[in-house]
Amino acid sequence: MLKTVASMLIEGTAPFEFGVLCEVFGIDRTDDGVPPIEFRVCGERPGEPLQMSVPAQIVPAFGLDALDDVDLVAVPAALIRGEYPPAVLDAVRAAHARGATLLTVCSGAFVLGATGLLDGRRCTTHWRHVDEFAKRFPAATLDPDVLFVDEGDIITSAGTAAGIDACLHLVRRELGSAAATTIARRMVVPPQRDGGQRQFVAQPVQDCAVDSLEPLLSWMLGQLDTEHSVASLARRAHLSERTFARRFVAETGTTPQRWLATQRVLHARHLLEETLLGIEDIARTCGFGTAALLRHHFRRVVGVTPADYRRTFAAR
Repeated sequence: MLKTVASMLIEGTAPFEFGVLCEVFGIDRTDDGVPPIEFRVCGERPGEPLQMSVPAQIVPAFGLDALDDVDLVAVPAALIRGEYPPAVLDAVRAAHARGATLLTVCSGAFVLGATGLLDGRRCTTHWRHVDEFAKRFPAATLDPDVLFVDEGDIITSAGTAAGIDACLHLVRRELGSAAATTIARRMVVPPQRDGGQRQFVAQPVQDCAVDSLEPLLSWMLGQLDTEHSVASLARRAHLSERTFARRFVAETGTTPQRWLATQRVLHARHLLEETLLGIEDIARTCGFGTAALLRHHFRRVVGVTPADYRRTFAAR
């Protein structure tokens, strides 16, 4: 269960990646039904300002001892350096040794690499840094082509926005689909990007660029059990079919039918977790019609069959 999260800051921390951790774990969303999470901002010297990667400073309220009892230690991106503070590395190692999960965003993987905890483990980082990372940490198994890698007790994410995918994945894994979807909706991001975020490893797709189709996307989410053609969706968006198809791909990174299939899979995953509905009933409710079609799309997106997913993630 994810109850306590510590964000581990060092000199040169990147504000956006730190902000991702604050958005997902640091904001009280209990009014929306998300379980409470205690969020601690930690540094080697609490109360002293740290220079960020931009002309700004941040003051961590907690010291390294605050990592002693947290469920998750999250390390945001920071300017890459030759060496990292030994006390920070020791604190991260100790937290992991007693059972804390570790998560890195973007170049935060270099901090984890310096601890030695990525040796023999699959991981990822920003595509610009893969050559340097591989040279510095040859014992780690680096996958440069994914949004994030979930190794159970260690999760590493690729550049910048991929940290959102990794954080939402962890929320879904620990707190369920409803909590992840609620947080994603408040952040105005997709709860899962198409082609990415399989059960343990996700593949990248183009980020959503603008939100001009957002009202249509929201409407589609409420009509998952209905058949939708490109022609009917284009009419609803008051666009020609060609313009609609081009804009949809530009804004979501995928086609209307593939996006819709993925959203149906997300809904099916929620029903598998939270209800006792049979696979056939879930298939009809989500708009797939048959269990065979549900299994096909579910395995494409999640990487396992609906039955296997339910055995692993169904609410007890």
